[in-house]
Amino acid sequence: MYDSRWKSRFRKRLLKWFDVHKRDLPWRHRSTRYRVWVSEIMLQQTQVATVVDYYNRFMQRFPELEDLAKAEQAEVLKLWEGLGYYRRARQMHEAAQIVLDDFGGRFPDDFESALSLPGIGRYTAGAILSIADDQKLPVLEGNTIRLYSRLIELRENPRTTPNQRLLWEFAGEILPNKRCGDFNQALMELGARVCKPKNPFCDSCPVKSQCPTYIKGLQKIIPASSKPLKYEDLNEAVTVVARRGRFLVRQCGEGERWTGLWDFPRFVVSGKRATGQLEKQLKKLTGLNVELEATDLQIKHAVTRFRITLDCFRSASVSGRLKSSAGEAFQWADLETLKGLPMSVTGRKVADQLKKEL
Repeated sequence: MYDSRWKSRFRKRLLKWFDVHKRDLPWRHRSTRYRVWVSEIMLQQTQVATVVDYYNRFMQRFPELEDLAKAEQAEVLKLWEGLGYYRRARQMHEAAQIVLDDFGGRFPDDFESALSLPGIGRYTAGAILSIADDQKLPVLEGNTIRLYSRLIELRENPRTTPNQRLLWEFAGEILPNKRCGDFNQALMELGARVCKPKNPFCDSCPVKSQCPTYIKGLQKIIPASSKPLKYEDLNEAVTVVARRGRFLVRQCGEGERWTGLWDFPRFVVSGKRATGQLEKQLKKLTGLNVELEATDLQIKHAVTRFRITLDCFRSASVSGRLKSSAGEAFQWADLETLKGLPMSVTGRKVADQLKKEL
């Protein structure tokens, strides 16, 4: 797509910039495949500044892949609590167990084997093996999609199948023969810190003289914006059922929003203060007769395509026993037990409110 002189000049300028400006990040101190893997999974749809503390805590508890593989899923989810997209943690735990069983506890060093693991796609496999082993593998993610689109003056939607193919081809063509891991990190770093979606810092860009988008002043239209996500409004209610200093919590099942995490019984409701409706739903779910009263606690948050208003209700009285069909999905937990359970962000906010009130 570009001649060898253009590519050589681009590589030298980018790597020189990276050597001076790269951030001091914990996964760069010792870039084993396991450590890079954990960082890449955490960084999916999450800002670097948010990930650093989570990564350090995770590595302190699971310094090696075998430690992660042998851990209980609940402990993995607890360390992930607040990071969101919990499916990433469950898949990484599952993948660690596969690596322990099938690869002798060593993260595979070939692309196809890495790609076969749960939660690892083309980008993640390439990032891990290029950064850890300097393998000549391209990467394509949010920051590099934007950067590449500007470098090749792609005016169409970069996320269509043909344009994704074009960008992957370009990503492979510009790779150097050496320092591929540094080069890929430099591309992502440049995209994150300089080649921003809006108002990019072009004056600070080491490759601006090679960028047709900068030269032609097209930064506002490249890359082409995707259609904005349309949110659906949803009303939910969380019920805090208390008995003798303990609170009823439920572990979310397979296929639910927060699989494996614990939460107070939660329901979709047709009205914000539908107390009678909630009492019937709670009876059907648990077998308990609960008289509920509304509280002032309301939490607004967004999950995937939903914009949720969550109202909190507390029990004024409780009678009966949990029905046997509830099985192990429910437990009565005091505040200390709640502290140790992995919970959703909103569930933790409710638990923290209980702690303040008692």
